[in-house]
Amino acid sequence: MSFVSTPEESDPSFSLPLLPVAVLAWGAEWLRDLPWRNTRDPWAVLVAEVMLQQTQIDRVLPRWSVFLERFPDAATCAAGSAGEVVQEWSGLGFNRRAIMLHRCATVLVKEHQGVVPKELLALLALPGVGPYTARAVQAFAFEQDSAVVDTNVGRVLARFAGHSLKPRQAQDMADASVPVGAGWAWNQAVLDLGSMVCQARAPRCGQCPIAEACVWQGNREKNGPDPAPGSAGVAGKQSRFEGSDRQGRGRLVAALGLGPVDRNHLAQVMGWVDDPERAHRVAATVVADGLAQETSSGFVLP
Repeated sequence: MSFVSTPEESDPSFSLPLLPVAVLAWGAEWLRDLPWRNTRDPWAVLVAEVMLQQTQIDRVLPRWSVFLERFPDAATCAAGSAGEVVQEWSGLGFNRRAIMLHRCATVLVKEHQGVVPKELLALLALPGVGPYTARAVQAFAFEQDSAVVDTNVGRVLARFAGHSLKPRQAQDMADASVPVGAGWAWNQAVLDLGSMVCQARAPRCGQCPIAEACVWQGNREKNGPDPAPGSAGVAGKQSRFEGSDRQGRGRLVAALGLGPVDRNHLAQVMGWVDDPERAHRVAATVVADGLAQETSSGFVLP
């Protein structure tokens, strides 16, 4: 993504930092005790961040440590097959992330001696690693003063600024907010602030440590519109899962984890007994994404 500044984006108000002392103090008291916060191992942090993409914490909690027991480092992951990684990933959803993580491990072994790099450009060059994940590894594994912007952070930023933010504006504002030497604590605190207090549907402004300086909190009392929807980093409403292609894909991958799927049973496995044409069309996308291989009789894990 290209970040080309405009006069509007250069306005100092877009880099207005959050109040560091108040946010850090709140985090010191309320930060959640999550297992990946107790490690600085870059591979373990990277696995956690990839798992947490589009998957709720409660679903990741029981799976993260189990995955690391089988694939404790990039070299072990790369040495395994893509199918083994997908099998261990099963149940977390968005299984293509498992393929990308396996490819990432392979690149780490070939180009970085199995070591996760700390430089931003090197991290961004890894398969499946985008701006958020790269900066998260910097902040949470290497404790660099690198700011992360996900849907929770993006919501806090937009509401604090009082207007929708473009990607460059949101990142600049986040960067300007990180206290020197406190990148780990700051980012974790803002993530939890967005998740626990500055929630999408029912924000708890009375519990927010920066409410008095939040522009939207003042406007909200006057029924001002929420600036978060559509702002940089803030996720939109996800499409319905029930009956979707995603559901069928997930069913196929889960079945493949138990063994080969016969071509004649594909529609049944994917939940579309009356629509075999759809089953074969969607199965083709699973193969194209590297999540399965097609054989003469059906499908198997890669």
